[in-house]
Amino acid sequence: MIERYTRPEMGALWSLERKFQAWLDVELAVCEAWCELGVIPEAAMAEIRAKAGFDTARILELEETTRHDVIAFLTAVEERVGEAARYIHLGCTSSDIVDTAGALLLVEAGQKIRQGLVALLETLKRLALEHKGRLCMGRTHGIHAEPTSFGLKMLGFYAEFSRHLTRLDAAVENMRVGKISGAVGTYAMLSPEVERRALHRLGLAVDPVSTQILQRDRHAQLLTALALLAGGVERLCVELRHLQRTEVLEVEEGFAPGQKGSSAMPHKKNPISAENLAGLARLVRTNSLAAMENMALWHERDISHSSVERVIFPDSTILVDYMLHRLRRVLEGLRVIPENMERNLMGSYGLFFSQRVLLALVEAGWPRQKAYEAVQKVAMACWNERRSFPEAVRADATLSAALSAEALDALFDARFYLRHEDAIFTRVLGGA
Repeated sequence: MIERYTRPEMGALWSLERKFQAWLDVELAVCEAWCELGVIPEAAMAEIRAKAGFDTARILELEETTRHDVIAFLTAVEERVGEAARYIHLGCTSSDIVDTAGALLLVEAGQKIRQGLVALLETLKRLALEHKGRLCMGRTHGIHAEPTSFGLKMLGFYAEFSRHLTRLDAAVENMRVGKISGAVGTYAMLSPEVERRALHRLGLAVDPVSTQILQRDRHAQLLTALALLAGGVERLCVELRHLQRTEVLEVEEGFAPGQKGSSAMPHKKNPISAENLAGLARLVRTNSLAAMENMALWHERDISHSSVERVIFPDSTILVDYMLHRLRRVLEGLRVIPENMERNLMGSYGLFFSQRVLLALVEAGWPRQKAYEAVQKVAMACWNERRSFPEAVRADATLSAALSAEALDALFDARFYLRHEDAIFTRVLGGA
């Protein structure tokens, strides 16, 4: 299932080949900076440009001996370049290459996730506008409260995912930094100018104060933004799962010809995508905790974060990209069932009108507590006896004496609850 919805380009981003290419890109950018400053002769730089490359199998073979991936990588590159390779990695430490390349990959991953998020926002916006004015029951604590519209439900999710986009953009931008500052960040064998030139070539900003590494609050911010985004996916999926319950059935996931819901029960149509996505959000949240654990390292660097990041960076970015893609497909194929929304609206006998009656009595001069108790008495009787609340109010001598027939007719209009819907839509979408 995961493979079916995973975009190949996101998976390829975290392949060994792509990682080693990012390392090579950083090494070459540093060489170009040294060349511009006159340290690497132009002839040697031309040879490096022409010959620098790698064979992944050879790197892995060398790593069996070196037990150090960057040294194995450098050795494989040197074998191709020849004598001019002595200028490669000049003054650098491994983390200059690994962390800067990692930033490149994370920024690219963030941009790909952004594409999926923008597409999802368009789908949510379309659903919100399409179902604007479509009355359905609003629930608090899972219990009938007052009417809302399905359009407002979707608009709320649109507004939330807009916030996720803002957070993602900020986290990706904060990740758009590198460091070429040497063993403990002091430029002892380098210079700030080499770093500036190299990172400019790569489209990255300079980390103002690095150690041997980029500080991990940047990575934690990105992983936290992804966890919040996954939480938004889960929140929407929990809503869809509730609305597909047999007793509710206001929406339903698409069900393809030939699809099966249960090995035992042929009648079953389950909200499997929403359930899958809700479960995956737990993984992304867990990874964000690991990213925050990675922030506290010994002195200028230890290696405790490295093994963790080899898992959480690809896993979280691939999962979130997948989740956005799959959720959009669910929403585009969503079956909305208006007749069940209308049925459920009156499934509690019109009790949702209780606050309108309460406030009308207050406006008529009743003390609020007296009005509350009078309305509650009628409401509880309607619930127990399964009677229409509007009819019971009209039949109650005390309430009908306080409120005219015309006033009661106006109170029992469900469209009243959407009288400010336009204002909310305008606040979120502007003039759309």
